[in-house]
Amino acid sequence: MTSVAYTRGMALPALLERRIAIIDGAMGTMLQRYKLQEADFRGDRFATHVKDLKGNNDLLVLTRPDVVLDIHKQYLAAGADVIETNTFGATTIAQEDYGLADAARDMNLAAARIARQAADAFSTTDHPRFVAGALGPTPRTASISPDVNDPGARNVSFDELHAAYREQAEGLLEGGCDLFLVETIFDTLNAKAAIFALDELMEDTGERLPVIISGTVTDASGRILSGQTVAAFWHSVRHARPLAVGLNCALGAAMMRPYIEELHKVAGDTFISCYPNAGLPNPMSETGFDETPAVTGSLLEDFARAGFLNLAGGCCGTTPEHIAEVARRVGGYRPRTRQDPLFTPLLAA
Repeated sequence: MTSVAYTRGMALPALLERRIAIIDGAMGTMLQRYKLQEADFRGDRFATHVKDLKGNNDLLVLTRPDVVLDIHKQYLAAGADVIETNTFGATTIAQEDYGLADAARDMNLAAARIARQAADAFSTTDHPRFVAGALGPTPRTASISPDVNDPGARNVSFDELHAAYREQAEGLLEGGCDLFLVETIFDTLNAKAAIFALDELMEDTGERLPVIISGTVTDASGRILSGQTVAAFWHSVRHARPLAVGLNCALGAAMMRPYIEELHKVAGDTFISCYPNAGLPNPMSETGFDETPAVTGSLLEDFARAGFLNLAGGCCGTTPEHIAEVARRVGGYRPRTRQDPLFTPLLAA
């Protein structure tokens, strides 16, 4: 194994030891406020593209970077320590649906640069801000058949996922991210492809960035979609020695609580992150979800009081108002303490 240089994001572990850090909220929810149209998604570069592009939010880093930058700045002003790149679906596999697989790497590079610009504008010596290069799930899963009549069928291979995530990570790294965030994991095998791609990239480049892994419990069964319990999920990804492991999306904080508590109990040697949805979907509300900032903030305050958290924020339906309230509510509590942390030996390697 080659020697690696630990550079970007190295202040983050110390921050997570000192206080509960704040990650940003939903990008898609915020984009809805701008009421963007097809022309916004196309821009000049994709003006004659043969497929409709409205709804391809990742593309906006190329066609409306001003909007994405503005959203990042709003979350930073609300108190976010960590902002995610707008790259949830910026893989070749996901972009194939829009006929834009060839533009995926450009999206990741541009997204990281935009987030870097925003973070640098708000960073100070006493309060650094961090850019998390977001690697989301793909619309294809390596563990679950797309055909109910053929349980063995698959529409993507591990090698294809690995290649897509490797390309995504290269763009994010070049664009200046401080850490990688493998998020909204509903298929552990997909996540393993992302983890393998990240480890390979950092081995090849000699630059080791922190990695956060965040799974998604899809319903009251307490399992991710590919069938694992929270504890089993952790043991499946623990070999990656993540800076933090956590849960996001699918559920609001009230329903997520028992699963965060379970993760807190089994993952004693790493930090814990949690950024739930703003409750349940509600098409009648402004954000499309039930919870007000006060409700989300109070629920995550309960998590902080119980000693579950090192990193807190929001997912679908949350806004800068939610994040500001979360930051206010959890700010008075000590962060969760790790035992025999996995990440520390890496820093000394």
